[in-house]
Amino acid sequence: MTSLIAERIAQVRQHLPASVKLIAVTKQVPALAMREAYNAGVRDFGESRIQEAASKQEQLQDLPDITWHLIGTLQSNKAKKALEQFQWIHSVDGLKLAQRLDRLAQQVSCQPQVCLQVKMLSDPNKSGWSVPELLNDLPELNQCSNLKIQGLMTIPPFGLNDSEILSVFERTRELADKIKQQNWSHIQMQQLSMGMSDDYKLAVQAGATMVRLGRILFGGRPTLQ
Repeated sequence: MTSLIAERIAQVRQHLPASVKLIAVTKQVPALAMREAYNAGVRDFGESRIQEAASKQEQLQDLPDITWHLIGTLQSNKAKKALEQFQWIHSVDGLKLAQRLDRLAQQVSCQPQVCLQVKMLSDPNKSGWSVPELLNDLPELNQCSNLKIQGLMTIPPFGLNDSEILSVFERTRELADKIKQQNWSHIQMQQLSMGMSDDYKLAVQAGATMVRLGRILFGGRPTLQ
């Protein structure tokens, strides 16, 4: 019998080109529900909190081919733990954090894949570079040779209509193209991590390569706690 989670995943996949990676966002989702998603073919899981992720990673350690993505805000004092637990960090939101991760990655001999979090519009509720700040910091980011900088992550501000959201995503893609044309030695712009449950179709339309979906796969969080 197909589970409800598997049915939702199948429905979402109908709207995703093969080139777009589905990251199941599992904040407050129990490991049992994550197993259902795994059995439905999901291999990429996104967590916001390091401690919560650690508990689930222990429960799911018999599933060795999972890729773990940190998508929540990362405090610099937890950077080492993040490197130990996650293959991807989507929320690198400033130069100091990038440089700290770079130093720690060298110490623990890993090369995490990261996205640079950028704000296309001013938004006091979100962390991340403004576009001018990011362009200004590229030379120093290019020195972070222990990080595999793969692209950009963005989250539109709340309260935008569909055309405004689409514009945010399109401008993020244009920014990635602009950075790519500068031919940095240690900055790739292959990935665009953008789009969540309410706007992922717009993100795909604008060129997203990774979408971060939680509620549309697992339902409302309180019922799963």
